[in-house]
Amino acid sequence: MTTPLAIAIFALLGLAVGSFLNVCIDRLPTGKSIIRLPSHCESCIQKLQARDLVPVFSYLWLRGHCRYCAAKIPLRLPLVELATALIFASLTWHYGLGLQLAIALIYACFFLVIFVIDLERRLILDIVVYPAMVLALIFSPFWNGFGEWPSPGILNALLGGAVGFGFMGSAYLIALWRYRGVGGGMGLGDVTLAGLIGIVTGFPLVFVALLLGILSGGVVAISLLIVRLRRGKDPIPFGPFLAVATMVALLWGQGILDWYTGLL
Repeated sequence: MTTPLAIAIFALLGLAVGSFLNVCIDRLPTGKSIIRLPSHCESCIQKLQARDLVPVFSYLWLRGHCRYCAAKIPLRLPLVELATALIFASLTWHYGLGLQLAIALIYACFFLVIFVIDLERRLILDIVVYPAMVLALIFSPFWNGFGEWPSPGILNALLGGAVGFGFMGSAYLIALWRYRGVGGGMGLGDVTLAGLIGIVTGFPLVFVALLLGILSGGVVAISLLIVRLRRGKDPIPFGPFLAVATMVALLWGQGILDWYTGLL
């Protein structure tokens, strides 16, 4: 059983990691280095000091504004830090200390970056997805998130990746044909993301992740239409729904699949 102290330590670690994830979210879409460039204010380019970089607390102390030019600091920064801390604490409680926790935390970081970048910029970056694919293949022989042993292994991961890529790729081609070459709001990034999801979850849990992503995206899209916050032709980013659905599938996918097959 994981102790409250361990959960608290990983929550604090999540705050620090969340700060780094914000750097990735800000710089990767623009092609900037996430290592070489020091942290700085995007408005005045002033290099930030250590006291300006304390996760969450610096934002609160500075009241959401830059110390040097008073430019507004995006609220997203503390939100990502808090979300990462919550995710780290939750996964530590769920898995306990060990290899499974380490793998789950790495997956969570990748999918959180994908979630925010697609939400803000409607981009799913190959520079994030492809390294995550490589890591997922390396992790696949050691991942037994539901307690089964031996783990499904690399062949299962490759099969899941092929299913995810093929399923979303077919949907993308149909959308291209239906909407005369514009994809209906779906991009190739969604296709590669589905391939990553398949490698991470394996077969058959890739179906659980994709179905949950499609259903949740559809419910949100319909809800936005009903309350008139979105018009029928306005696309919504699909990556965030797929990212959340993947983490749900990693945590509870086998139970969901067993429940569904039991209904059949």
